[in-house]
Amino acid sequence: MEETQLQPAITAPEPKKPERAWYAVYTNSRAEKRVSERISEMGIETFLPLQKTLRQWSDRKKLVEKPLISSYVFVKAVPKEFFPIRTTDGVVKFIMIQGKPVAIPEQQITNLRILCGSDADVEVSSDVYAKGDRVEVVVGSLTGLQGELIRVGRKHKVVIRIIQPGMNLTVDIKTNAIRKLEKK
Repeated sequence: MEETQLQPAITAPEPKKPERAWYAVYTNSRAEKRVSERISEMGIETFLPLQKTLRQWSDRKKLVEKPLISSYVFVKAVPKEFFPIRTTDGVVKFIMIQGKPVAIPEQQITNLRILCGSDADVEVSSDVYAKGDRVEVVVGSLTGLQGELIRVGRKHKVVIRIIQPGMNLTVDIKTNAIRKLEKK
């Protein structure tokens, strides 16, 4: 009588579930808050960086929250959610490179969160600059913010790129409040 050996069954590895990543969605003008709410209602995480500014009307002044980056909402999604997001009322398009939505590194979203929680005066600029040193803020309410040093302007104003080329955030900060990071 022959012995039969049981061989372990070979199973194919389970397909990896796509991981959620951050993406930038371009919206209609002044539709950022409504778009963020609509996408959140679908169970998709959103981030709308807001900045408090003092608005002057003829009869009063009021502190209002306005989007830090006009017409942009950030969504943490998987590819199968792209279509429902894209067809949300107020969404114009995903920010794409070579026809595909471009994922935004978590560190850049963290940088935006640090900016929004600070009292720094931030301006958005679409200027494209040459690459510079990687820096980190080490003093004040922006401590931990990392980016690429673009230039040092008048009155010790430092411009730090924290998103991507073509979308820079200008931060008023003293040069002695930053340190140079090691190159990767």
